[in-house]
Amino acid sequence: MKAVFARLASDFLSAIVFLVIYLVTDNVVLATSVAVAGAVAQVVYARVKGHQLNYMTYASLALVVVLGTITLLTNDPRFMLAKPSIAHFAIGAIMLKRGWMLRYMPPIVVETVPEYVTAAGYAWAGLMFVIGIGMIAVASTGDLKLWAFYLTVVAGGAKILAFAIQYVVLRLIVTSRKRAAARA
Repeated sequence: MKAVFARLASDFLSAIVFLVIYLVTDNVVLATSVAVAGAVAQVVYARVKGHQLNYMTYASLALVVVLGTITLLTNDPRFMLAKPSIAHFAIGAIMLKRGWMLRYMPPIVVETVPEYVTAAGYAWAGLMFVIGIGMIAVASTGDLKLWAFYLTVVAGGAKILAFAIQYVVLRLIVTSRKRAAARA
């Protein structure tokens, strides 16, 4: 779980850096420049350290560079604020693959309720799309405090709540099926 949170922090580092610098300085050019430079530095550092980089890493870097460039050309922070929503759309699209979640589940869940795990995978995809749409709506306002609240509290809270609900529901269903099988 620690690796998952580290990966998420790494993926959203440029957005966080942008937000912090922009809130402190109110300078779009400075915040964008540092965020883009930071994203490039992250990839260079990972390559120097010999880490395997996947498609999503390069796609994220491309988004930061493209959206950062548009932000610099227009002097409008909303383009940088839209980056996390695009990442949510990409993750949601990947989650539409049938059975993607099965490899992350304990064997007892996979053996007992694989159809529920598949349904949960689609529910997660839907959640990513809804969060992405909400993030674009919030980013279009240009209100950085609202965007920061949405990114951390709403989007983060929705994922934590979804995880908790999924855990409880799958646990109840597995337990129920195991008890029914033991009685039979």
